Amino acid sequence: MDPNSSLSRGYMHDVFPSFCGQDVRKTFLSHFLEGLKREGINTFIDNGIPRSESINSELVRAIKEARIAIVILSKNYASSSWCLNELQLIMECRLTLGQTVMTIFYEVDPSDVRKQTGDFGKAFEETCDGKTEEEKQRWRQALTQVAVIAGEHSVSWASEAEMMSKIVMDVSNELPSCSKGEIYDVLRV
Repeated sequence: MDPNSSLSRGYMHDVFPSFCGQDVRKTFLSHFLEGLKREGINTFIDNGIPRSESINSELVRAIKEARIAIVILSKNYASSSWCLNELQLIMECRLTLGQTVMTIFYEVDPSDVRKQTGDFGKAFEETCDGKTEEEKQRWRQALTQVAVIAGEHSVSWASEAEMMSKIVMDVSNELPSCSKGEIYDVLRV
């Protein structure tokens, strides 16, 4: 077996998407996930968590066991402490585990994410209300770090379909060919 394959490295998923559901779940994300699926890319989907399992522990495990984290930053992303905690863990995994992190700036300016300004910054400040300084600082650091990762910016594209195709191709190119699709069949045997 290829030593770079997802299975030999302990990866259970090719991709973990981090997103704010109210902004993208029924629109952009649903089409994006379909594109990844067509390419045989194993993606963690949060609605697949068994009813008896703790959502938080399953998400933590899924983040740590994904080869690539795709962070879809949107206008309400920073309004969710859940999203900000995911992002913090993703950035830690990038540093400690070498996880690849890809960014999509969906209808939000990367500068607003980096500096926590504009509507994005207002949402962030509201989420920070009542939190400890330490927690706020960790979130700020994670947002600043993720915002400087070169990614796709939705306003730069003529259509979402073209942007999604490009991102799916980028993800596919990032993965060893043996990790897509058929390697997960080995787990079911």
